[in-house]
This record gives sequence, structure tokens and C-alpha cells, in this order.
Amino acid sequence: MNTLVVRPKPGHPQQGILQAGPLRLSAALGRSGIVTRKREGDGGTPRGQMRLLSGFHRGKTVATSLPMRRITANLLWCDAPAHPAYNRLVRLPLAVSHERLLRQDDLYDFCLVMDWNVNRRQRGCGSAIFFHQARPGYRPTEGCVAVAPRDMRRLLPHLSRRTVMKVMGL
Repeated sequence: MNTLVVRPKPGHPQQGILQAGPLRLSAALGRSGIVTRKREGDGGTPRGQMRLLSGFHRGKTVATSLPMRRITANLLWCDAPAHPAYNRLVRLPLAVSHERLLRQDDLYDFCLVMDWNVNRRQRGCGSAIFFHQARPGYRPTEGCVAVAPRDMRRLLPHLSRRTVMKVMGL
């Protein structure tokens, strides 16, 4: 599967519809909906095209062509714009703002890194933009795209580093 297309759900800007070939799946979007000028901490899901780079899993396995890494307690994602490791995978200890990948909930049981501000990084333009599992009721994310756990397991075998997620506005 080379392209995933995400559009906002009509009347519900914090939710979306993810199209994967003939499949149409419900998705959660950022609390600020889809934004065209992504800034760190704005809660928006960035509009644009983002290649899937790699992923993390919490011990559960599903066949996929994406490079996957098991989440351990010391893995973090730096979200401090002034830090040299901004929008990068880091390890404990880290004294600046970060996101723990080993969460208490199941949102990151499967978590895929999208190329938003990763390969061509600009400080303050958003970090930790992932494709992960949704909360019940598709409650908003901090800017990621999220689908039901069963949908993530269904999609993973068809995803690769050639897969691009296109997040479209209205």
C-alpha cells in the first residue's frame, strides 16, 4: 500500500476518515484539527505528505515491511525545540521536555514515525507526529493520526517505507 489519505470527518474536525485503497477507516486527529502551519504544542495534525519511516511496538508483533523497534522504558522522543535532539529518538536520562514511548495506555502498542519535521527538521515546527492507535471514541490526539487497534493490525502488513500518508484539508 503506497498511499494513505486522511481527510477531516465532516462536522468533526478532530476526527478523520483514513482511506487505504478501498478501505475507509475512522481516525482521530489533533485537538486543533488539521493545520497548515504546524507549530510545537499547537495540537494540530499537519497538512501535507509524510512518508512512514519506521515504528515501535510494545512486544506485540505483526508482519510489516517497516523497520520496527521494541519499546523499552528508557526510550523517549525529544520535543524541546532548543535541544540538539529535537524531534529525535533519545534515551533516559533527558532533562528537557520529551514524550515517553512506553505509555501506561495502549496508544503506542504500535506507533509509526511519520516524516514530519524529521528528515528536514526545523525547530519549533512540530515533533512526535506519529501514526498510532486511537483512544476509545476517537478522542483527539496531540497532532498525530490514530486508528482503532484492530485497524492498525489490519494495515501494518501492507505498509512499508514507500507508504506516504497524505493529510488533506477541507
